[in-house]
Amino acid sequence: MSELDIPGLDVSSRVRARDIQMAAVADVRRRVLMISGAVDALDHDVAMSLYLPEPGRWQVIKSETNLTDQTWVAMQVTCDDDTHFIDGEDGMIMSRQFARTFLTPDQRRLTFHDGEVRPGESMLKVFDLECTTRRPTYAHARYSASPTDSPEQTAEAVRRLVADGIAQRPVIEMIVPVTVIG
Repeated sequence: MSELDIPGLDVSSRVRARDIQMAAVADVRRRVLMISGAVDALDHDVAMSLYLPEPGRWQVIKSETNLTDQTWVAMQVTCDDDTHFIDGEDGMIMSRQFARTFLTPDQRRLTFHDGEVRPGESMLKVFDLECTTRRPTYAHARYSASPTDSPEQTAEAVRRLVADGIAQRPVIEMIVPVTVIG
């Protein structure tokens, strides 16, 4: 009997950890959290929960590989109520694949756009988070243009989603193991 065969413990529709793994390393001295993994979900957002060694400010360096068959032309990261992004001179927000970012005034939704991540490619993101708890959760949503959309239609769709956010889809929850160093 596997653990998913236990009555009342079927989380298979909302938790994913067996096939696509993510892992993290937290350098406590430098306050850096490095996360790597892959995403193969097309119709779901991915929510990640981390167990940090302590709350506070963390610089996140995240690499993930696009294992889907679609090109991502925008990515949105949304924080929980206990976490927010740090922007301006005090924080760094960037991605190697996307030239532009948009952060909402409440500092809880960050959108990367004006670029692309093709199938099989990896995406690198860097951002600073302020976490008031040791267990922050944030969700990733990706946008892929329809193959029938013109470049103008894609640009308009990205403009709308930057302003309004990507509509939430069903969520796959991941608990990312964190190795502590430093």
